[in-house]
Amino acid sequence: MKTLITDRTLRGLRPAPAGTRTVLWDTAVPGLCVRVTDKGAASYSVMKRVKGNAAPIRRMLGIAWTVPFPASQPMPYPLSTAREDARAMILDMSRGIDPKSKQAAKEREDATRQANSFASVAEAFIQKHVSGLKSGPEVETTIRRELIPKLGSRPIADITRRDVVELIEVIADSGRKYAAHKLFNYVSKLFAWAIARHLYGLETSPCTGVKPSELAGKKESRQRVLSDGEILALWKATEGLGYPAAPFVRMLLVTGQRLREVAEMQWQEVDFDKALWAIPPERMKGDAAHEVPLSPMAVEILKSLPRWSGPYIFSTTGGERPISGFSKIKLRIDAALAEAIPAWRFHDLRRTMRTGLGGLPIPSNVAEMTI
Repeated sequence: MKTLITDRTLRGLRPAPAGTRTVLWDTAVPGLCVRVTDKGAASYSVMKRVKGNAAPIRRMLGIAWTVPFPASQPMPYPLSTAREDARAMILDMSRGIDPKSKQAAKEREDATRQANSFASVAEAFIQKHVSGLKSGPEVETTIRRELIPKLGSRPIADITRRDVVELIEVIADSGRKYAAHKLFNYVSKLFAWAIARHLYGLETSPCTGVKPSELAGKKESRQRVLSDGEILALWKATEGLGYPAAPFVRMLLVTGQRLREVAEMQWQEVDFDKALWAIPPERMKGDAAHEVPLSPMAVEILKSLPRWSGPYIFSTTGGERPISGFSKIKLRIDAALAEAIPAWRFHDLRRTMRTGLGGLPIPSNVAEMTI
């Protein structure tokens, strides 16, 4: 049946008789029709001969809907849109382009674009490379916080040197110069890794020729050491944190070990009879086993902790996984402080420990080996 299809026509459609199809051909756009099944599924189609082919073919257009369609709701695929899309499809077919092949090519292109997006490559980098690093959790957190939100949807091959420069400058201008240098190292490694895989259409790194020192200034080591008063204030502030945050922070201070070495501490590594904590080489930065003498205070802290079925000492999952969420712990400490401790970080506790040992009658080599 040929008719001038209108919105009223579409809303008046009903399911076709059992075992049949109702087909309405639009006189406004020859070749466009609306088909309705006996189950009430309605859809637009275009019927036309593709240039170079003998017989006409039918290709579905847009999305299907169910009839009768409520008059109070807008049509899911407006008639004006269907006619516009039909004209474009008919034009393609007159040029010898099969819409089905064109759609398949577009889907392949979209899939490739998605696979080559910065977010997809970054996720692969995290899974295949970063996850195996001792610093993996820190690198992963930085990539997810600083890089993916800003570059995620873009093809990695389209990211320019200017993009990298702006990323580093934003971090540096916020006063986090050390973080800017670390971020550049991470993003530079990510691009180098992607190039080496030959999978993402990336031939050169946008980090080439970029000098972070010119963007963020010279990389300077932190020298922050907490004073005795600040140590006392920090210790008191942990009292209200409870397990595992409070004893975790205190162990950082009394042992001088790195954040994740303490966070991933396991009961099997502790010998209470010898007051010794043996960190295996796979958890140490230098890939060498490290024995940490435990002071009476450190032993007292450990003996006061609950024992879980899992191996980890500091845990919120029954010892199955180590403690995490360090930035949230620091925020809780800062909120609990009677007076703010300026510009401190967890790693400063390690430096404070080493500096404190240097002020005691302890040989320098012993103090150094302790940390």
